[in-house]
Amino acid sequence: MLNLLTSPRTARTARSLLGTIAVAVRSVIAPASLVKDQAPTVETAPDPADVLTADELPATDAIETAAREYERAADQARRADRGKRAAKKVLDKLPAGIYGGWKVFRTPSSRQTPDLAEITRIFKAHNLGPVPMKPCAPSLKVERIATPAVDEALMVAVA
Repeated sequence: MLNLLTSPRTARTARSLLGTIAVAVRSVIAPASLVKDQAPTVETAPDPADVLTADELPATDAIETAAREYERAADQARRADRGKRAAKKVLDKLPAGIYGGWKVFRTPSSRQTPDLAEITRIFKAHNLGPVPMKPCAPSLKVERIATPAVDEALMVAVA
């Protein structure tokens, strides 16, 4: 019996129980202390060199239409990718053959990618330091935001 009270597992269980009790007490006394800052930090990349100048910008309506279409197409692509991944989970496990009206088979890819493990091995063998890497192109993101109501009297005054 004494062995059960002094085992490391009992100590971990007791610490875990005390931690749970402490969190429960804090949730009653100061619930805000349990919430971490969850504001998403969005890192932005610099604009590419070939962006339009202020004089070349299209009308705001054209930009809004393009952004709306981009968001719609991106959402459709995400849904299609999820469906494709779900179907691929099943199909990847099948041996090549004919299943109903579908032929399942594999073909070698013509694309190639650098063998980073081999490149790293060569760099280490010749004391060339770390493998040089370059960042990927930044991703274009589009997000709908609430626009402030514009006072029509102000618009007339500006025009």
